[in-house]
Amino acid sequence: MKVSKAAQSTARRIFRLCSQNGEMNEAHLRTAITKLSTDKPRGYRGMLQALRRLIRAELAEKQVTVESASHLDQMTMTTLENSLRQQYGQDLVFNFKTTPDLLGGMRVRVGNDVFDGSVKARLTRLAESL
Repeated sequence: MKVSKAAQSTARRIFRLCSQNGEMNEAHLRTAITKLSTDKPRGYRGMLQALRRLIRAELAEKQVTVESASHLDQMTMTTLENSLRQQYGQDLVFNFKTTPDLLGGMRVRVGNDVFDGSVKARLTRLAESL
């Protein structure tokens, strides 16, 4: 379903109004979504769809995936979490995975940002440069 520009603009405005200090306020969002679905203004389906996309994008930015070649000890995980929270904010959700294919090092993905310090990535870059 194609969403009109007016519906996208309204959804962005609602999303901004439901955000406080750069963080999503779930109670305000629920109230706004309930109000949209009960009042059913013109183009409300498009507004709801655009609002859903904005919420998904916001949640994806707070998702952190850490892949390492071997299991990380608790001190390393805590240090990494604290460092990323200082840089990206306190409301991050961490997911730690062990991926032996990396050969060594780790790959960290925070939303759309990827920090790849793995041996596999270094070998790939070296092979491409030759």
